[in-house]
This record gives sequence, C-alpha cells and structure tokens, in this order.
Amino acid sequence: MTGRLPDVHAPNELARLLATKRAAGRRLLDLTITNPPAAGLIAFDAMARAALADPSVEAYDPDPRGRRSAREALASAYAASGDEVDPDRLFLTASTSEAYAHLLRLLCEPGDEVLIPRPSYPILEPIARLEGVRALPYRLTYDRRWILDIDSLEGAAGDRTRAIVVIEPNNPTGSVLSRDERAAVEEFAVRRRLAIIADEVFREFPWPPAATPLPTWLGNRDVPTFVLGGASKSCGLPQAKVAWIALAGPRAAAERLAEGLEWVLDLFLSVGAPIQAALPLLLSRRGTFQAAARDRIAGSLGQWRAWAARGAGAEILAAEGGWSVMVRLETWPEPSLEPALWALREHDIVVHPAHFYDGDDDRSVVASLLTDPDVLQTALKRWSPGIRAPSAG
Repeated sequence: MTGRLPDVHAPNELARLLATKRAAGRRLLDLTITNPPAAGLIAFDAMARAALADPSVEAYDPDPRGRRSAREALASAYAASGDEVDPDRLFLTASTSEAYAHLLRLLCEPGDEVLIPRPSYPILEPIARLEGVRALPYRLTYDRRWILDIDSLEGAAGDRTRAIVVIEPNNPTGSVLSRDERAAVEEFAVRRRLAIIADEVFREFPWPPAATPLPTWLGNRDVPTFVLGGASKSCGLPQAKVAWIALAGPRAAAERLAEGLEWVLDLFLSVGAPIQAALPLLLSRRGTFQAAARDRIAGSLGQWRAWAARGAGAEILAAEGGWSVMVRLETWPEPSLEPALWALREHDIVVHPAHFYDGDDDRSVVASLLTDPDVLQTALKRWSPGIRAPSAG
C-alpha cells in the first residue's frame, strides 16, 4: 500500500466496546444516526421509483456536467431560495466526497495544500491525502458562539496553499460564519489568490426559530468559489448518490475552471442516467422531507435543552443549523473516561466524542438531531451525567 492510505485499521476503544455490547445483545440507544431512512424519515416513494424508470434512460448520451434537464431543475431549486445559478455553472457528481476529490484534482498539484476548519467532518483529511494533497487545519473556537480564529487561518497558509474549505453550517458544530468573518475569509482568499470550496449540504436546515435557508457563498464572488450540495441532505436520499458543484467567481477564471472541471468529470462519468432523470422530480418534492426533518430537529433540540435545564450538568452549544448537536458536559462521575465512552459503558447510549471531528474539547460529545424522538427521550431519562446512575439493564 502507498503512504496515502492509513497504516492502522484497528478499532478504537469506543468501537471495541460497541462491538462487545452488540455481540452480547444489549439494547443500545444510538444517538448518532444521521441517515434519514434509518431515522424513520422516508423520502422515497412510488413516484420516485417511477421516475427512475423514465424511458429516456434507455439511451446513453452522457454529458460530463450532467444531464441538462437535471441541471436546469437544480437552477430552479436555487432560484426558489432567491439564488441565481446558471445551469452551465452546475456540475453533477455521485457525492460531495467525490466533488471534493474532483476539486482537489482541479486546483492542486501533488504536495499542494488546502485549509480545512477544525472541528469538521473527518472525511476531508483522508480524501485530501488520497489525492496527494495536504489538509491543514484552521480553528473554530467556542465562546458562547463558534468564532473563526482568523489568525490560525492566516498562519496555516503557505506558498503551496491553493484553497480554503468552509462548511456552512459546519458539521458537527452547526456554526455559520458571521458577515464580518465571511468578508475576512474572502479578503484573505483574494490576497493569497486562493479558491473557496463552500460545503453547504446542510444549508436548508436552519435551527428554529429560523425558517429560511442559511446564507450561501453563491453570487458575485471575488475569487473562484465552488458551492457543494447534494440529494443526500437536500432531499433526504443518501441512497440516490447524486450531488452537485455550483461555480461562482470572476468570469474569466470561472470559464477556465469550468472547462477543467468538465474535463475531469468526463474521465469518470460517475452519475447514473436513472438518478439524473429522476432528479427534477426529487427536487420538486424535497420540501416535504425538509419540513419533516426540521420538525424532528426542533423536537430533538427541545428535548436536549429541557434535559440540560433540569440540571443534567451539561451545556447545549449554540449553533445555527444542521443535523448535529454538540453537548459539553460540565461533570460526569468518571472523569478518567471520556464522556462518550462513559455513556456507552454505563448507559448503553451511543454518542460520538468531539475528537472524532478533530475537536479538542474532551468534555464534548456529538449527537444526531434526527434521532427517533422516543429513543432520545429514553436515552435522556437514563443518562444523567451529574449523577451516578446504575448500569442499564
């Protein structure tokens, strides 16, 4: 194997304990499920299945950017939120992970660098490494809200830095840059001639009381800006395997990069004809799933906040959107154990430690806001970090 692959595949302590409990037949309360179908939020029905069988898929007429009708439907979906996107600046991929890989191929030579936020989704660094690119972190810090550490952003950049990744809302922090922070990022990108890769897959899921999509990096940008989205989140269909890149920025640079990206996509042609044919229907009906997901998010936040208010010895960290919540524990009976390990060992409750996302706060855990309400209610009744409770039976 090459050095781009990890050397160690051994499970960590939490994974080993989880496997042991499952093997023993324990009833685990899993608060980490962000897969909508697994969480009971079903967005696939007979109409969607019929759309996949559109007669047009019998012919093979590939377009590296994606079927025109699918891209026009995407442009219309953006327009419904007040965002103007040219269908010729939209590119379909099989997933946002693939989109990241393609953009690294487009923007970077082997050994170049991209800047990624910390905490953030842990898949970014291995994708970069697999493409021969270094992922260098810049920090988000928490002080009643998540704040961009602009000094860490500037300090992370070097001569071989080619792009800045921003994730809004971030996963797992749920944070969105302020207007001033966003301006500082773009000014820095202009000064250093960097592209911006903006992952907005959770943009349509603001936390209540907000009800409209969160800010976007689309529009008139001073540097090449690639905005990512996907049906996995927007439509609640991770099994659909279709995502997209929207390109914004100065015209000359955007045209040159669009040609390069089209060339890269033409090498793979990874998005199947059936899902491209079905995408207009799936997008037109995404509102039903999104409303159900936002209701679930609101209910879960209500349960977590009520639990914390009852003296659970925990703080629900402030955020603006997304499907995850970060919970900082003020105390728990066995500080020698990280809280996620303690919750699993003592209560059969599954949460993620913050360090899974490169968070440096060993008191925090991450949970999904898509959790079934009854499962979450049972878990929060069982789990009282400030009180030594008997092991779950």
